[in-house]
Amino acid sequence: MEKHTIRKAVPKDAKFISLLAKITFSETFGNLFRDKKDLRAYLDKTFSLEKITSSLKKEENVFWIAYADELPVGYAKLKKRSPIPNSSYKQAAQLQKIYVLKDYLAHRIGTKLQNELFKEVQTLKVKRLWLSVLHTNERAIGFYNRHNFEKYDSYSFSIGKEDFVFNIMMKTF
Repeated sequence: MEKHTIRKAVPKDAKFISLLAKITFSETFGNLFRDKKDLRAYLDKTFSLEKITSSLKKEENVFWIAYADELPVGYAKLKKRSPIPNSSYKQAAQLQKIYVLKDYLAHRIGTKLQNELFKEVQTLKVKRLWLSVLHTNERAIGFYNRHNFEKYDSYSFSIGKEDFVFNIMMKTF
């Protein structure tokens, strides 16, 4: 039987997180890009080794990495202090990322990552956690709804030639 472990990430994990980020983003959103050059440019800019390393070193960020046996299969990122956009909620944290390789989605690794993130949020003494999720990503929205997130707002975001609408979801602790 496969052993799943989760631990906080450190800067030397940047290469794993960078690779996981590029793969999982492509698995989740790659089909939405008409021009694969736009996808590649976004991946290279957003998930470069340098950018991930820098982000791992920032005090306001916490990353976790999930393993199936010795294989890195998912990661999560929390921004400790991040006001909720278009709201009066200034004392909040942001769940910036939870991604798991497609072949491991049924293993509940996303839930395990999220539980670690929730424990961290409770130590921060913030009352709210928020995230943004593509409004058509029904699997993710269902996941967050099961964990007591509620839709708060929405916004548009462009990547290359593509325009996306994201829901802002919020959970109260």
